[in-house]
Order: sequence, then structure tokens, then C-alpha cells
Amino acid sequence: MAHHIAMAAGRPAMMYTGEPPWHGLGTRLNEPATARQAMQAAGLDYQADLKPLQTTAGIPVPQRKAVVHSETGNILGVVGNSYVPVQNAQAFGFLDSVVDEGELRYHTAGALGLGEKVWMLAKLPEEIRVKNSEDVTEQFLLLSNSHDGSSSLRVFFTPIRVVCANTLGMAERRGRGQGISIVHKGNLDMKVRQAREVLGMARRFYSDLSERIDRLASHSPSRRQLELYFETLYPDGTDSKNRRAENVRKELFRLFESGRGQNIPQIRSTTWAAFNAVTEFVDHHRSTRGRSAQERASRRLESAWFGSGARLKAQAWTLALEMAN
Repeated sequence: MAHHIAMAAGRPAMMYTGEPPWHGLGTRLNEPATARQAMQAAGLDYQADLKPLQTTAGIPVPQRKAVVHSETGNILGVVGNSYVPVQNAQAFGFLDSVVDEGELRYHTAGALGLGEKVWMLAKLPEEIRVKNSEDVTEQFLLLSNSHDGSSSLRVFFTPIRVVCANTLGMAERRGRGQGISIVHKGNLDMKVRQAREVLGMARRFYSDLSERIDRLASHSPSRRQLELYFETLYPDGTDSKNRRAENVRKELFRLFESGRGQNIPQIRSTTWAAFNAVTEFVDHHRSTRGRSAQERASRRLESAWFGSGARLKAQAWTLALEMAN
């Protein structure tokens, strides 16, 4: 299903604290203390209600139910009888304990499509400074939950490079790019334990990541290595007349040389810059269908985090590490 940002009261159903996120959509607000407050501020405090299905002739459909947005009446998905919806505040609230202790803060939240997928970014206080330069990468957890039966509550480790606002796609080993699945049932003690476990995994992930980024920023690829890198990510198709891959590779070379933040002396012309050419392309330049600029930006966000854009970044990261070694 193609997604776009859901609307609440005529505005995108999103919120953020501090500076606006890279996609430029949303409403600024003060830092919420709990997931429930974050959901209310972002217009995500609706319910996912289950309703019986019937045909146009009025015949009941016994094995399936519709998931319905409590405020808009939109159908978010069709699910089996055993499906139990996890409400937004209930889904994300397991992190409240570590937010309360100041180890994490809720930062941005939003919905995709008609509200069938909701997400929230939570920010760790630490940052990664590449080779002690002005190139800073901030550390985030991305939580996502769906109301159409497509996926469970999951957590992704999502670094964001500040200078260009690129979301870097590096799959955590345990999640294999699919994120870490969270069990939303259980008592408060279990939720606190789960939150601490996710926070510990995130800290290990980001500690390891810092060393790997410095390795990429200490390696300068040859022209031939760069060509092979971009060709592997965007190979020529069987149809030699298809110029799209060639045009994308030209754009990647341009972004490698003069993309956002690529002029920082410690970064310039390194494998780290090559990787960031790919992430900038996916987040900001990749062509996306949509009737409006907002819908296109929204679909690009969905792809960059959960779809083909995320897979492309993960491949680019793995290839970059191989090139630097």
C-alpha cells in the first residue's frame, strides 16, 4: 500500500520538538513526558476500532473484520477475527520509564496513509562526531506500529546526520533491517525491563557505529572504486536504452562532490562522503509519485524508513564498509 502523511484537523498528523525534522512536515511542541502526551500532541490519540464486515448485499463476512479510525471513520485495514489492535499510546508507552529518567526523549511522531501506520522518533542525548569534526550524527530510535495487520510494534536504530538531515540506513544485526519486535503485553515491570534492554542494545549499536563511521571517513576511494560502488547500487538494466540508472549515478557523483556537508575537510572525498551521497539521494532527491509536494515528501519518508529506500541505504552501508576494508 502506498502511504502518505495522515491529516489531523487539516494539518499533517505529526509533531516534533526543537528543530523541524528533515522532511519539513509537522508542528513544533514542547517535549512531552509520556508517549500518551506525544500521541495527543501529534493528533495520534485516535482508536483503532474493529467492526464487522458485510458485502454490498448485506451478507456478513464472518472470517474478517475492518479496522476503523475512530475519528475519521476511514478503514485502516481488513484483518482476521483473531487480530487484536494495539492502540498508539499503548504501543509506544513502554519507553516512558527511560524517558522519565532522562535517558531518552520523545522528539517526533506521525502517521502514514489514513493512519494505518504510526511512528515516533525518540532521541538519545549522545552524539557521534566524525573524526572530531563539525560533522555530527544524532542518535535516534524509530518506533513504528501498524493498524492494518502488516507489522507489529518494532524499534529501529535510526542515526540522523545533522549537516544534511539524512537518515542513515544501517540495519542492526539482530533485527536484520526489520527492526526489533516489541511484545506490548505484560505488566509494568516487563515493560521497564524491555525498555532498558532496547536502550542497552541501542547504546552498543551506536558505540560500534561510531568506530565504523570513523573508518569510512579515514578511507579515500579511487575513481574506479567509486564507479563500482555506484554501479552496484544502480546497475544498468538489460535494456541499454534505459538511461535512468546512468542519470542516477551521475547525480550520486554530484552529491559525492558537492552534496550537503561534503565540503567538511575531514570528510571530503572519503568513503563516508560516498555513503552520504546515497542517503542524501534517497531522502531528498529520489523521484517519488504523488499528487502534491507533501504527498511526494511523505511517500519518500515511508520508503526511506521502511521500504525500498531503506533497503538501498542498508546495501550502500555494507558495500561502503567492504570498500573501506
